[in-house]
Amino acid sequence: MLHFVRHGESTWNVEGRVQGQTPHVPLTAAGREQAHSAAGELAGRDARLLVTSDLTRALQTAEIVGRTLRLTPMLEPRLREQSLGSLEGRLAAELVPETTSPGRHVSSVRWGGGESVVDVHARVGAYLRELLSDRGEGDIVLVSHGDTIRIALAYLRGHGPRDVDWSALPNGSVTTVGVG
Repeated sequence: MLHFVRHGESTWNVEGRVQGQTPHVPLTAAGREQAHSAAGELAGRDARLLVTSDLTRALQTAEIVGRTLRLTPMLEPRLREQSLGSLEGRLAAELVPETTSPGRHVSSVRWGGGESVVDVHARVGAYLRELLSDRGEGDIVLVSHGDTIRIALAYLRGHGPRDVDWSALPNGSVTTVGVG
């Protein structure tokens, strides 16, 4: 089983800022509580590996989860959130909606000069192929970010970057997927 944990609430979640791959954004007190809750949910699992994005908000979440599971988090940059380039750090409420050019699917747009959903799908898919090719026994816990987890789930379900389920994925949530 793979258990995806979305990082706990960050200071920029509260402020409504676009985070993307901004490295230094920490968890709030509520975010640390969400991480403890996720750890409790995973406590009964036979987890053998804990892998996390190297961005601060994910790493802080993974450290809390790791203490409960008695696992040391392994850093994996391929689990980072989608890069949103020049949009990072800006207040989401101040952004002006952009349209895509005719014939171009929104999943191929590199917002702010960062990564497209197609790019993230390729990045995360490559990592998951590598991880699952030699996974051994026991569950794996992956601490990451909302869009990255949604895209990873699409990949694992055999869906392409145009077919990502963009449903809400709360901070600190655990999403479990069976892999064969």
